[in-house]
Amino acid sequence: MKKRKVAMQLSWLILCWWTCGLALLILSAREHQVEGARSHGTFYELVVVKEYDNKRGFEAKVVVSSESGNHSLGQDISPLSFIVRIEKSTQLQVYISDAAKPRWEVPQSMLPRPTIDSKLPSPTETPLLAVTYTTKPFGFAVTRISTGDVLFNSTPPASGDLEPLFNPLVFKDQYIELSTQLPKSTTLFGLGESTRPDGLKLKKGKNYTLWTTDIAALFADIDLYGAWPFYIEVRDAGVSHGVLLLNSNGMEVSYGEEFLTYRVIGGVLDFYFFPGPSPLDVVDQYTQLVGRPAAQPYWAFGFHQCRWGYKNVTIVKTVVENFKKAGIPLDTMWNDIDYSDRYLDFTHDEERFPLKEWRAFVDELHANDQHYVILVDPGIGSAYNDYKTYSRGLEQDIFLKTENGEPYLGQVWPGPVVYPDFLNPNATLWWTNEVQLFHDQIPFDGMWIDMNEVSNFCTGTYCTWNGTILGGVTECYLQCTDTHTKYDDPPFKINHFGTLESLGHLTASMTAKHFDGTLEYDAHSLYGLAESIATKKALTTVRKKRPFLLSRSTFVASGAHTAHWTGDNKATYNDIAYSIVSVMNSGMAGIPMVGADICGFYDMASDDLCSRWIQTGAFHPFSRAHSSRDNAPKEFYLFKKVTASAKKALGLKYQLLPYYYTLNWEAHTKGYPMVRPLFMAFPTDPKTLDVSYQFLVGNHILVSPVFTENATSVEAYIPKGTWYNMFDFSQIVSKGEKFTLQAPWDVINVHVHEGAIIPMQESALTSAAVRKTPFTLLIPLPNSDSVSSSASGYLFLDDGEEIDMTLSAGQSTLVTFEALVDRRKNGTITSHVEHGEYAMKEGWIVDRVVILGLDSALSFFHVNQKANARVKVLQNDQKLELSGLRIPLGEDFQIDWTYE
Repeated sequence: MKKRKVAMQLSWLILCWWTCGLALLILSAREHQVEGARSHGTFYELVVVKEYDNKRGFEAKVVVSSESGNHSLGQDISPLSFIVRIEKSTQLQVYISDAAKPRWEVPQSMLPRPTIDSKLPSPTETPLLAVTYTTKPFGFAVTRISTGDVLFNSTPPASGDLEPLFNPLVFKDQYIELSTQLPKSTTLFGLGESTRPDGLKLKKGKNYTLWTTDIAALFADIDLYGAWPFYIEVRDAGVSHGVLLLNSNGMEVSYGEEFLTYRVIGGVLDFYFFPGPSPLDVVDQYTQLVGRPAAQPYWAFGFHQCRWGYKNVTIVKTVVENFKKAGIPLDTMWNDIDYSDRYLDFTHDEERFPLKEWRAFVDELHANDQHYVILVDPGIGSAYNDYKTYSRGLEQDIFLKTENGEPYLGQVWPGPVVYPDFLNPNATLWWTNEVQLFHDQIPFDGMWIDMNEVSNFCTGTYCTWNGTILGGVTECYLQCTDTHTKYDDPPFKINHFGTLESLGHLTASMTAKHFDGTLEYDAHSLYGLAESIATKKALTTVRKKRPFLLSRSTFVASGAHTAHWTGDNKATYNDIAYSIVSVMNSGMAGIPMVGADICGFYDMASDDLCSRWIQTGAFHPFSRAHSSRDNAPKEFYLFKKVTASAKKALGLKYQLLPYYYTLNWEAHTKGYPMVRPLFMAFPTDPKTLDVSYQFLVGNHILVSPVFTENATSVEAYIPKGTWYNMFDFSQIVSKGEKFTLQAPWDVINVHVHEGAIIPMQESALTSAAVRKTPFTLLIPLPNSDSVSSSASGYLFLDDGEEIDMTLSAGQSTLVTFEALVDRRKNGTITSHVEHGEYAMKEGWIVDRVVILGLDSALSFFHVNQKANARVKVLQNDQKLELSGLRIPLGEDFQIDWTYE
């Protein structure tokens, strides 16, 4: 949520100026900087190689062999340490840094991992990757051992067209450059968060800037809230690998025809390589390093409603009531900063949100099995003597500091603010105490941490305040000095804000210091991650339940702690398309619990637009409507078409909650995105690499949204196999081709693929009500000439709020399902409880089985080898439905049938 008036007043005329007229100036500046970045004659050579005894890697020294004399970006550092470590068979580290003194690295406290000098264990598995190198000029290559394919190659070409664009290693204090050669036919995905009109895959000829930035998501190809220096590369036959540069400093990555070039303004080169070979394998291996995604509570997969502009508790209560009257599911109600007193964190406005009435409202939500989330910004108001959160933080000395040792002063909604230093361990203790004190008053269920890039309405290395308090003013009124330090304006300027702005533009100064002397210059892109870690700990301590939090600013390890949303979008059909790409991109970066502001944050959405948006956003893992106070209300029940679409889309989403929750378990244990691109499930189909605006829920459910105004159909790519419409069970048999799907305003194209077994329950207005209903197993079989066919699936269940999402005998249940069908004779469905007694304890039952694709009349069937006369059998149009089964889900069972 960006609530900056200036941004909301930007017109598309200004945007055109940015993207058209200014583009020429930026292009010229980039060419000048890149030319200055080239060392022309500066080469490193490798000397003194030391192999590890256990053959798990080696160390070497790399020294400058010839100097160009071009020091516009600083002196070349020499000697360098070059370290290669095979940390496990599926994880290779290549590390390059100053050999003489330590440099900034992502702290172990934020991303735990083996240290560069830790002892490597003896090999238990054969490594899948190897490293070779050239000595002069120095370069290295990472190779897949099984095939000899070179996955990453920094060795300068001997000759050819690449040479003018491919630089040898450059390593200076504030400028590091490294290139890798790429095959022409390869496809790349990832590299940070930005609004991408080109679609999901990376586009050659573009620069990708990684720097956490508070700027609206409606601006294309500009650094946004997330810095994720990770990419997945897909080559022939879908064989994939991943590359992570673990570095939090600002950087640009340039994607050329046959190369990829990193330009980084600090830190070290700390590369990790993941061999796949499937795209899902890559994400599994990557999240083993950066952290498995956090388990989400069950209710988080329901629908959430928010708006900046719910001015009092009566309005909020009325919204909840109107959702119920309209029959639209609603699990969680949110409040933006409207509830606070003077925009101060952990306060409430007694006139608009009187504590007694507010508490009664939250208690009523809980009585109805609904939940409540509040927003908290990191800027702590410093202008009020009666503000205890600030005074306690001051006493505990946990705020960011200026070079002079004073709390760094910025300005956001309360006016003058200071910023917690979440790298300081004491800040977590202070933050937990503030959460506890506020939760004692209002028992909220989750927290929304916003504006944590960190946002600042001022720009300056040092700011003072004249004593005037102007809360809610977005224009800077502090007195700030801008000294153009080498940190705010480094020798190489990344394309920040799309305008080569100062790094300190509308954020904390790069010279601000953390408790241990770390400069904001190095740690800036980690602020949101650090706050997420502290907030997750606070919520877990205070609520003693599985925490739910939502963060705007993220880094590669953020998924282990928080959910994410795609930021301040606009109410346009293009923004629906952008959101689909952003959600999938986030999942590939290890942050799978993600969604977009449905119906758009800025501007007013039409009935038709909002209807199409909920048809898409309902199926994202995190599904929330959120809008700005500068627009008229957009609640679904206010519009006829939107009401109908919301009931239909969310009705199916709520039926699928067991499936989504099982994907939550899968994400937590394997790292897999819950919503994923088609190429992840069909890696050998090269056509899926070009699909940007359809998505899969898991590997089996395909959503083909409409994102074009007045459209009544959608062109959809359908991978090979039989697909069934989730609403009417009509089928598509595809050879791997495009189909025109009918899509009048009330139609949502959602299809399920053959071979799956999908656990479902009955729809309801809350996820808690859904959990009380019987289960259905949906089993789509292939429509083919094959005599035999099969399907499989699994289901994970627990109480939805236990802190640890683990296989615990009394606290969870894991069930596997399998169906085997001989089209001429018989069929069998088996269920096996792999682990846990929780389902039996809860009394859950399977009451219905729907099998799609059967073309023979049923003769008789048995359940658990016993005739079951109570069961109702419906068979028509290749569909068999068995209802009234009442089989305990917590016990193994078998269903058999034969054909006439």
